[in-house]
Amino acid sequence: MADIESTDIRKIIVACDAGMGSSVMLASQLRKQLKGLGIEVEHTPVNSIPADADVVVCHSGLADRARKTAPGTVLIPFTIFIGDPAVTKLVTTIKNGGTVHG
Repeated sequence: MADIESTDIRKIIVACDAGMGSSVMLASQLRKQLKGLGIEVEHTPVNSIPADADVVVCHSGLADRARKTAPGTVLIPFTIFIGDPAVTKLVTTIKNGGTVHG
């Protein structure tokens, strides 16, 4: 597990398997929720997570692959594409300040 202070987050990656529409919607939702905070949100395949990612958000079924692609990066696995408590907690922690655990 890795941790990062919310003030150090500059890039969040929403990783997917095959360009699933749901993960694109999640990335769009995160962009809107974090607008104005100086955080870039990108959507990429799980096997192509960029090295400069601070946090990776992906479906729990892809978590092992994401850990291999981006070892040491904070990983937030979720089970529900829209409204998952793990993603809500991430957004709340970023907005309120604190440490993101993943």
